[in-house]
Amino acid sequence: MQILGIDVGGSGIKGAPVNIETGELLAERIRIKTPAKAEPEPVAEVVKQIAQSFRWDGPIGIGFPAPIKAGVTTMAANVSEKWIGINADALFTKITGCDCTLVNDADAAGLAEMVFGAGRGQPGTVIMLTLGTGIGTAIFHRGHLLPNTEFGHLEIDGEDAEFRASDAARQREDLSWKKYAKRLNKYLKRMEKLFWPDLFIVGGGISKEHEKFLPLLTIETPVIPAQLLNQAGIVGAALAARKGM
Repeated sequence: MQILGIDVGGSGIKGAPVNIETGELLAERIRIKTPAKAEPEPVAEVVKQIAQSFRWDGPIGIGFPAPIKAGVTTMAANVSEKWIGINADALFTKITGCDCTLVNDADAAGLAEMVFGAGRGQPGTVIMLTLGTGIGTAIFHRGHLLPNTEFGHLEIDGEDAEFRASDAARQREDLSWKKYAKRLNKYLKRMEKLFWPDLFIVGGGISKEHEKFLPLLTIETPVIPAQLLNQAGIVGAALAARKGM
């Protein structure tokens, strides 16, 4: 079965058709810059543009940077506040003309890694982290997802963790890999004390450079890079559409 997977990020919107039995992208992904202010209709129009580029008329799964409850976006982090409280499933379905299913973006990435990637077959508690414009989190216990966790907003040194330990923070403050690893380590230690996980999986755009910072971490829990790297959000969004999350 094929489903179009879309990953809506703070800086870019990416998409490709996915074989949900294998996790394989069936075409080269398309990336379009996220519209300024990331308001609902302009973002939905970009998703429509990506769908039309693939001549797509089937189901679409969309990973989105907010908690999603019954298709409604309940918060706005790194996107316009106009998203709060709207039925985003209905909006995307109306504008694209396709049946659209939204899922939290980190949950989408986590689903992909648990089914096809670094989390496959992992027992116990696994925490997926997406390090990009913010910090997304997805928590799994024995393969089951606890949806819509937002531990990127955990307070560290008086600020949301994502303002200190996201990839955007690293770039904004021009941090060396050593300094960045120290900040990330502090955040992961806090997560360790809260959840006592068996494994952390690090994804997001920064994951392709994992060799520069993961070896510098000193926490007890194993930390490994996502195997699907920055494609996890696309693949997981497609999986979520199949499951009707």
